Parts: sequence; structure tokens; C-alpha cells
Amino acid sequence: MEDKVYNPHIRPADRLANVSEYYFSRKGKEVARMNAEGMDIISLAIGSPDMPPSPQTVDTLCEQARRPDTHGYQPTAGTPELRQAMSDFYRRWYGVELDPSTEIQPLIGSKEGILHVTLAFVNPGDCVLVPNPGYPTYTSLNKILGSEILTYDLKPETGWQPDFDALEKTDLSRVKIMWTNYPNMPTGANARRETYEKLVDFARRHHIVVVNDNPYSFILNHERLSLLQVPGAKECCIEFNSMSKSHNMPGWRVGMLATNAEFVKWILKIKSNIDSGTFRPLQLAAAEAFRNSDEWHEQANVVTYARRRALAEQIMTVLGCSFDPAQVGMFLWGRIPDRYADVKELTERVLHEARVFITPGFIFGTNGKRYVRLSLCAKEEKLAEALERIRSVFG
Repeated sequence: MEDKVYNPHIRPADRLANVSEYYFSRKGKEVARMNAEGMDIISLAIGSPDMPPSPQTVDTLCEQARRPDTHGYQPTAGTPELRQAMSDFYRRWYGVELDPSTEIQPLIGSKEGILHVTLAFVNPGDCVLVPNPGYPTYTSLNKILGSEILTYDLKPETGWQPDFDALEKTDLSRVKIMWTNYPNMPTGANARRETYEKLVDFARRHHIVVVNDNPYSFILNHERLSLLQVPGAKECCIEFNSMSKSHNMPGWRVGMLATNAEFVKWILKIKSNIDSGTFRPLQLAAAEAFRNSDEWHEQANVVTYARRRALAEQIMTVLGCSFDPAQVGMFLWGRIPDRYADVKELTERVLHEARVFITPGFIFGTNGKRYVRLSLCAKEEKLAEALERIRSVFG
């Protein structure tokens, strides 16, 4: 008789009932099975840059990794070289002055930052404001941690910007954090100075910490804005930034947050009890990447994605979806035709008939339920092939 796989009297924590496996993890298994069956699925779903970092970034990693003295534990606060490079990056591109020793905290990616900031500021039962549509991790992590989630609407008629009149009518008495993300994912709405100014004013008056997630300001975009450009922002706001998108380093897991020195101390108290410092050669290579030339960013972040975007727009047109051509970032967000009962009807047909994996907007919230998102993280020849496959089914 076979042993039982596990003891049925051992039960998972209650918090698991409030979350499901991440959509791309779950759906990725289905796509992997289809590929194993020889279906050759083209994925236009995940925003994982397929281009390499700059050559000097990789060279620095290799050179430093060969040294015999670079393999020990590193400070959780990050190396001075990396913090200085992050400070220089914000000065160079955003005109924001940050003290590298006190106002910057390197992160193992922004997902980690969402966890640490929430643990540092939010007690179980406190409220957080989460955009709808928005990055699913804002919701799932706060569910895991026991926060009460209040969603605020982003809608096309307001350019996917927060409705501050509606926010002022909301009971904010228990709200500790407001999550924002500009340039916006999934909608591609660009950052606006006016929105940033309103966010800082809102945060100051209501004693709320606004956390702006800002990884997309370089992608198909020359108007590079930061929430921290607004006077007084550092006293009540935190900004995340990431090397995943702008520097083609998603698997490296290097991000950062910037804010006032006191907030950094609180967050570091949490982080230092959860993880240890990143591999030193990786930190030094990331510092080198922050010095990439203007020309590198123009080619990698604008020119290449512009060519891909043109093909993605053709795909949207063939699918009958409408979209705003002013979108920025590495995705294209489009509204599905009214003839479909729901977005899943369209995306499942695209997957199983055209053998192309695209993202249904409902995973980002109820305001995304009539939208699809296409990733630009695929070579032009793959996008062109996806276009032809979709055209053969929908054309």
C-alpha cells in the first residue's frame, strides 16, 4: 500500500484561502504543456525583456565574479558603489537629489519592495489603496499580510489617472499606503506632473504614504518624470525604480526605493530580518549599468520597442481592438470588440486557434475585464509571425 502523500490533518495557513497562484505561473504551465505537445506557442504575455544588458554590464559581472574576494555576505543596505550609482542615476535623468547613504535602499526587485514597505507601514487590518486596474501583486501581497484593500478606479475617460474627487469622498481614516504606478501598467498611460503634484498634496493632507512604482519611464518615452521631482514629495512618498525594464535586467533582480532617511531606516529594519545582501559582483555590475550612455537607452528603450510596437498595433487592429496610440511602456493595452461576451472568450481563441498567448485584462482588476494586453518583449520576427497566425484566424 502506498504511503499517503501528506498528512491530511496538517492544514495550510488561513491566508492561502485569500490568494491564488499567480496568473502567469498558473497559465504558464498550460502553455508549457501545449509546447510539449508541439504547438509552438508564441508568448506575447509577460513583460520580460528579451534583449541583453549593455556589454560593459556583463563584462563587469564576469570580471568581478572571477575575483577571489567577492563571494562573501554583503550589507543588506547595499554597497556604497551601487547606492552612489542610483543617486547619480536620479540626478542625471530626473534632476532629483538623493543622499546615497540615507535616502536610497537597493531592492531584490520591486516585488520585494512591496512586501517590505507594507510590513514597515501597515498593521493587519489597516487599509491600503490599490489601483483598478493595477499590478496584481499590490493586491495579492496585501491579502497575504492581512491588509484591508480599498480599490480606486482608473478609467479611460480620465486618462487612467486617479479621480481625486472620488478619493476625497472615500473613508481614508485607516488608509496607510496608496499604491500608484506611472507610467502605468497595464494601461500605458504616461506620468503627468499634474498627477504627481496632486498625489503629494493628497498624501500630505491625509497622512498617507504614496508609493509610486516607476519602472517604465524609459520605454517608448522621452518624458522621464519622477514623483520625487515634486517639492515635499520625499517627506510623504516613496518611489520604486527597477533595472528590469530600463536596463534589460529582469532576472538580475535589482531595484531600488528612494524616500526620506527615516522611512529608509524603517524599511531596512524589516529587510535586514528577511534577506541578506545581493552578490557583490552583481551589485557592481548594476552600478556600471546605471552609467549606460544616452545612445544605449535610445536604441534599447525607444528605437527597438517602436518597431515592435508597430507590429503589436497591427495585431490589435486585426483582433478588432481599439487602443490609445499615445501609450508608453513595453505593453499595448486594447479594448476588445463588443461582440465578445468577455475577454476570456477572445484570449482563449487566440491561444488555442492562433497559438499566441496574450494577457486578459481581468487579471489587473474589474476595470480591465474588457481589455487585452500585448507584451513587446518578443523579437520582431516572432511578432510578425504572431500577426500572421492571428490574421489567418481572425482576418
